[in-house]
Amino acid sequence: MSASLSKHHLCKVTLLGNLVSKPEIRYLANPVVAMAEIKLATHSRWYDKQAQQYKEWTQFHTVKVIGDIVDQALLYADKGDVMLIHGYLLNSKKTNREIIHANFAQVFEKGYAQSMNLIQISGELVSKIKLMTTENEKQLGEGVLKIKHQVISPISGKLQEFIVERPFHVWGKQAQYLSENSVQGSQMVIEGKLSYLNNTNKSQFIEAKQTVLLQN
Repeated sequence: MSASLSKHHLCKVTLLGNLVSKPEIRYLANPVVAMAEIKLATHSRWYDKQAQQYKEWTQFHTVKVIGDIVDQALLYADKGDVMLIHGYLLNSKKTNREIIHANFAQVFEKGYAQSMNLIQISGELVSKIKLMTTENEKQLGEGVLKIKHQVISPISGKLQEFIVERPFHVWGKQAQYLSENSVQGSQMVIEGKLSYLNNTNKSQFIEAKQTVLLQN
């Protein structure tokens, strides 16, 4: 029973942010399906105790939208509109990028809205937890999670399976605990936010806020 329960994993992303530009909608033939790729900006704001001032960080997410929700949510959307999306992580085969595939989208009028950036995933640990100490004397742990999840294709209507691997960062006591108690192959659940590495491809990683190690 435990094998069947761990066969497929959770992979949910929820974002609320601003459209960077007006969506460009195109249509595929045979069958006719609407498609759009958008950029969504989310904002984080925090208080820097050392600088004694508030700071803000903006992240840009590439989101692919296919099917009826394109016409329902994006047809009249414009730059700066507030947009809520729900979806999952995906590796784009054509462009070799790590993106988000939306299976729900809702657009609101322009205006200020506090951003949301939430990811909930489960998966298999495929690396050892690497511990390090930052310049601020904080303990950071790094690992890689393999996620196998299923979705219904918006084009064929058939069930599809995707396997993605994403690195994650975990801090403090959680990092220490995972380092001491996990092994490759351990099952984990992570809740946090979706971030991006500062490399050419802007690869995704998970900034973990809460982690659960499922003991065998």
